[in-house]
Amino acid sequence: MKLSLLLLLALASPSSILGASVPRDSNGIPVITPQSTDNEANYSAPYFPLLGFEKYAANPILTADTSHAWESRAVFNPSAIVVDKRVWLLYRAQDITGKSSIGIAWSSDGIHFTRSATPILEATESYETSGGCEDPRVVRVNGTFYLTYTGVENSLARLCLATSTNLVDWKKHGPILPDISDVVYDFLRPFNGYLSRHGWSKSGAILNERQLDGRYYMHFGESYLYTAYSTDLIHWHVSTSDDTLAGLLHIADQPAPYAPKLNIWEQGLMESGPPPIKTRDGRWLKVYNGVSTGVGGFASMQYNTGQMLIDPGNFPLGPPIARLELPMLEPETGHRVVFSEGLVQFHGQWFLYFGIDDSSVGVAVAPVQP
Repeated sequence: MKLSLLLLLALASPSSILGASVPRDSNGIPVITPQSTDNEANYSAPYFPLLGFEKYAANPILTADTSHAWESRAVFNPSAIVVDKRVWLLYRAQDITGKSSIGIAWSSDGIHFTRSATPILEATESYETSGGCEDPRVVRVNGTFYLTYTGVENSLARLCLATSTNLVDWKKHGPILPDISDVVYDFLRPFNGYLSRHGWSKSGAILNERQLDGRYYMHFGESYLYTAYSTDLIHWHVSTSDDTLAGLLHIADQPAPYAPKLNIWEQGLMESGPPPIKTRDGRWLKVYNGVSTGVGGFASMQYNTGQMLIDPGNFPLGPPIARLELPMLEPETGHRVVFSEGLVQFHGQWFLYFGIDDSSVGVAVAPVQP
């Protein structure tokens, strides 16, 4: 009986064993519903710090596809989420002109991905028509996916929000922090080299649980990390402060930084990575990206990935409880950028997905802590 079963399995096609019962939409994408399951049954929350990441030897795992005009130039900066026993990547893609849209890919092993031939989000609104839709970050709360992304129009970046119940059909909610300003580090002016960018906002990473004060929190910003809050995950607010960096630089509408720049490799820029993940002790692990300014052994304008421990329940506006002094991930020799945006636990391992030099997607893997 066992031998007959083995022979039948050997003769069957992979699709007849694994995929025949999987419902798919008209584009061949596996169907997700509000009842689809998150994570894995044996999910184990991490401790801080989460270390031991090794880059996959055969990186990149996703590259540009010249047969699809919308992703013919580059694919990078992927967000990741586990649903229905698959890893889903929502990634930034560029056409030959550099205009961005967001594509989707899925995998049963976290390494080898199938992608849709069409994007799930592309420029349709006035606030995104010239540069498109960039750098997605996705969380799921009560069956709804909340996707932050950057809409770019006339060189102005705005943090935007879209929602979905199936990762494919999205409702756009527009720019969510239209009156906020950020600063940018001018590498040609290393002393007091910050310039104001009015109306500029990017890189929103949402914590997917309501905190003790009844609010949801999100970290955003491209030069510093800032904090916004919401009671419904749609409408977001920030508080500004004249006694912080904003006051020193005389910049209006500047939110108070969540975390100061302490490490030498993050002096040029601090930007959110994946949405934070709750730790076993009820705090949150936040992976973020930093840019070095050419000192301390780090090349100028080199993107690295770091990690901090935060406690939004007790300190929603910061500062972090702890952070790693050195990057957890750095570019390979000959490269300048690792930009991490996706972190999931899958098949007993952690998978950290990152953009490589704004051109392709890589992954690093670490064991789940005992």
